[in-house]
Amino acid sequence: MKNETGNNIGGGNDTAALEAEVRSAVEQDHDLQEVVRQLTLRKISAESHDIESLRQIASAVLSGARAGAQKELHQSAAQIEITRARLKQVVTGLDAALAQFAEASKLALEEAAGRAQTFSSEDLVRARTDLESLETMFLETLQSSALGAKDAAGDILHDLASHVRVYGSAVGVQLKDTLAVITHQLGMAGRAQVGAGLHLAQATSELLRQIAAGVLTGLADHVKPEHPQDQEN
Repeated sequence: MKNETGNNIGGGNDTAALEAEVRSAVEQDHDLQEVVRQLTLRKISAESHDIESLRQIASAVLSGARAGAQKELHQSAAQIEITRARLKQVVTGLDAALAQFAEASKLALEEAAGRAQTFSSEDLVRARTDLESLETMFLETLQSSALGAKDAAGDILHDLASHVRVYGSAVGVQLKDTLAVITHQLGMAGRAQVGAGLHLAQATSELLRQIAAGVLTGLADHVKPEHPQDQEN
């Protein structure tokens, strides 16, 4: 099992562990939305940020949620409603984590600009391409998970996917700001930036680790107007 689950991501064992952790969280129902958000952020910060890696992380979260919901599904209508509430918390937690990933990317860009540092045009284009697909990936993965469950959990996830499609998502709202910053940075980017030493994915991962650890609780407060010469790191 260790060698067969989630091999396309840098650590298949970790992906299987993520699924198991989400399953356990759903079964126990302890602050589920927050637990899922933290577990997802921790996984994203440890992996590459290409869209397929993010898709598999989201899929592992939803698979774990479905597995954790199974024992409640064959009981009373009241228990099914409890399961509906739990799955909604999982989806909300996943959405929040993806939104914070997009926000961390924006923060990394703003911090670099505040220090008169730059990311390469190649870095920015790659990040923009993946981020442009992020909300669509979230919805597609949610729909795929719903179709993969031929039971009440599938129906619940289908309803949640429909809700996201109609009303939008937290990640979709955040992406508007993040993509605007990336587009602005690209507009300013010249050939001199091709050899820039900073890497957006690395900077974003560091910020995500701080968020997951609770070090950064208010991202908006983290970026303060300072003179570039006052900051070395």
